[in-house]
Amino acid sequence: MNETLETSTNDNDRYTVPALERGLRLLACFSPAQPVWSAPELARCLQLPRSTVFRMLTTLENSGYLQRSGTEYRLGLAVLRLGYDYLSTQPLAQLAEPVLQGLCDALGMTSNLALRDGTSVVYVARITPPGAFQGAVRVGSRLPAHATVLGRALLHDMDAAQLREIFGGEELPQFSESTPHNVEELMRLLVQDRERGYAMGEGFYEPGISSIAAPVRSADGRVVAGLAMAIPFTELVPEKTQRWAQQVREAAETLSGHLCQQHPDFLR
Repeated sequence: MNETLETSTNDNDRYTVPALERGLRLLACFSPAQPVWSAPELARCLQLPRSTVFRMLTTLENSGYLQRSGTEYRLGLAVLRLGYDYLSTQPLAQLAEPVLQGLCDALGMTSNLALRDGTSVVYVARITPPGAFQGAVRVGSRLPAHATVLGRALLHDMDAAQLREIFGGEELPQFSESTPHNVEELMRLLVQDRERGYAMGEGFYEPGISSIAAPVRSADGRVVAGLAMAIPFTELVPEKTQRWAQQVREAAETLSGHLCQQHPDFLR
């Protein structure tokens, strides 16, 4: 083994705190697939003594990172606060906030910024005007990319082969009548989006809510985010759509311009 690598590995081991590492592994067990665990289940999963797991659970519960109901545990509000703090301090979200605020002020509707994580989009910034319909989406919300207009903005440049690499099988999960059933249908929507320069849809994921979205690009032209305006279904009328779409595109281009002025390491 390379001597430098050996030294680095030894240093990493020397500065690692085993108890903290075990606690983080325990928190990572909680997921949408299994949001609730008992102490014996966690002990088996982590291959740790029950007494050790019980002390970890008690510590995390006292700190607000877990909440207990009887003998079962789920993630606590402290994890949510930590997630919000992470999202709100991301450089791109901070850079986007005045752009989103300007779009919100101009149109009187909610503006959003999202990033892609695998087959999902994660909302990292959101500006909502007073009294506006809030909907189910919040900062930190994770929604399926293929079933959302913002997701299509993030997939904007991809071809069918790239989509299959991301989504795998032909059948895509359905969330509404508007959701594309397979990669071919999704590809047809993306072709339409590219021809007009933005994505638009009605009730793709959340009934009653329409969206207009455009891609945000880095200095090298890559799509790094999606910027969107959420529109109540009753407000979506043809005479306004083109004007709104143009303003969404301009906001995305403004944010793209800001990114081009940043250091190359800004998005890393």
